[in-house]
Amino acid sequence: MYAIIETGGKQYRVQEGDTLFVEKLDIEPGQTLDIDKVLLVQKDGDVKVGSPTVDGAKVTLKAVRHGKGRKIIVFKYKPKKNYRRKQGHRQPFTEVVVEKIHA
Repeated sequence: MYAIIETGGKQYRVQEGDTLFVEKLDIEPGQTLDIDKVLLVQKDGDVKVGSPTVDGAKVTLKAVRHGKGRKIIVFKYKPKKNYRRKQGHRQPFTEVVVEKIHA
């Protein structure tokens, strides 16, 4: 059984027990969150596709920790004009575990 969910503007294919790194969620580690934006559910060969979401379906996620991703460097440069700007960025994330898919 798997589902396709949407959170943080991105779509993820999840199964029970999967670990995901999603955009930062406003919950404490150890708490659970129900995602009701389920776009597709596959169970025993039967596929339910929502328009846009599947009615009555939800996925329970448990937050494990919060963190920051790897640093990326943003470098702006204009040739011959002595213009250089260097900036770093680390995107915050929440690590979650898929506990249950309700379909």
